[in-house]
Amino acid sequence: MKLYVVPTPIGNLEDMTFRAVRVLREADIILAEDTRKTLILLKHYSIQAHLESYHKFNEHKNTERIVERISEGKTVALVSDAGTPGISDPGFLLVRNCIEKGIEVECLPGATALIPAIVDSGLPCDRFCFEGFLPQKKGRQKKLAQLVEEERTMIFYESPYRTLKCLEQFADFFGNDRKVSVSRELSKIHEETITGTLSEVIAHFKTTEPKGEIVVVVEGRKVKN
Repeated sequence: MKLYVVPTPIGNLEDMTFRAVRVLREADIILAEDTRKTLILLKHYSIQAHLESYHKFNEHKNTERIVERISEGKTVALVSDAGTPGISDPGFLLVRNCIEKGIEVECLPGATALIPAIVDSGLPCDRFCFEGFLPQKKGRQKKLAQLVEEERTMIFYESPYRTLKCLEQFADFFGNDRKVSVSRELSKIHEETITGTLSEVIAHFKTTEPKGEIVVVVEGRKVKN
């Protein structure tokens, strides 16, 4: 009995690992954030398995039942739509409950958008903080105010529809001259990374509409000597 946390490609299906394919083939149950999207991946690799839905709207209701099934001897693999489950995706609650019940949890290494984004940015990546999606409304201003003094490189996920507004808010809090990098569609055909100061990147996206999955990497506050 075991829970496997299995990363899946963030875009390019070739980024699936041999081990991830094997684990999914051997699992008794595969928990998927969106079964329709996961079916595309499974068909691509000729994987046949029992698929169940597990997402943010049903994880609280289903977690205990899933833990019981693992305790009964089932091997369960958890995947999200893209990347590593638990990183801005469902997974934390299930992992925590398994650990509390003494169930072994193994997370496979694999795809996640934040690492290629920070490496592509050219900003310091020896130390960084991952903020994921900022609160859309309540608590957003407070969170940004807290990050003003952050000296590490910061990584954010954002919707393409809110990217420009997000960058403008960053400029308000961090200053127009703060360096930023915006990566979109990582690993896909239209992959692109735009770098510059916040004012420069804002000007770019005022004339070029951002599209696709977005990762924003922001320079930390410079330490005065």
